[in-house]
Amino acid sequence: MKKISLIILNLMLAASVAVAGGYRIGDKANDFKLKNVDGSIVSLADFEDAKGFIIVFTCNHCPMSKKYEGRIIDLDKKYIDLGYPVIAINPNDDKIQPADSYDKMVELAEKHDYKFPYLHDGTQDVAMEFGATRTPHAYILQKVKNDFIVQYIGAIDNNYKSAELADEKYVEDAVDALLEGEEVPITYTTAVGCTIKWAK
Repeated sequence: MKKISLIILNLMLAASVAVAGGYRIGDKANDFKLKNVDGSIVSLADFEDAKGFIIVFTCNHCPMSKKYEGRIIDLDKKYIDLGYPVIAINPNDDKIQPADSYDKMVELAEKHDYKFPYLHDGTQDVAMEFGATRTPHAYILQKVKNDFIVQYIGAIDNNYKSAELADEKYVEDAVDALLEGEEVPITYTTAVGCTIKWAK
């Protein structure tokens, strides 16, 4: 019964994503080139040995992003050597939210010693292509030959208030399943966070 319920939930959420636009599970994600906080230009193709990626649309100012910052750092620590590095992307327009400017991104990454790329989506094209709507909003991509296949979209876990109290760790469960060659148990969840600040 639980498995049937999960299938129905995934189908319902998949339908809502399809209406909203952006990638769906099984879609091939396009590569991108975005500026990192160290000044370099980063693309998925740069990670030749990666088995996939944990893409997280996040930002500086959002209270939800702040609550998840430590968890994003921990995800990279846990999975980078297993082939699933974190790539964080800030999609917000800094004219609307100055705290999310590129310079402020550099300051934040240096303050918390980010080991993963923190990329500036200045045109917001990447966020729109993915269909991201919130910060944070997570996407798991699996590398299949030379393609990047979307395997999970949604929240990082089920408790934004506390990592310790989260008993459904969607991103970890998805990556663990892929590493074991199994199907992702839950492919869609609703991302919880601040709305992306789109340019007017």
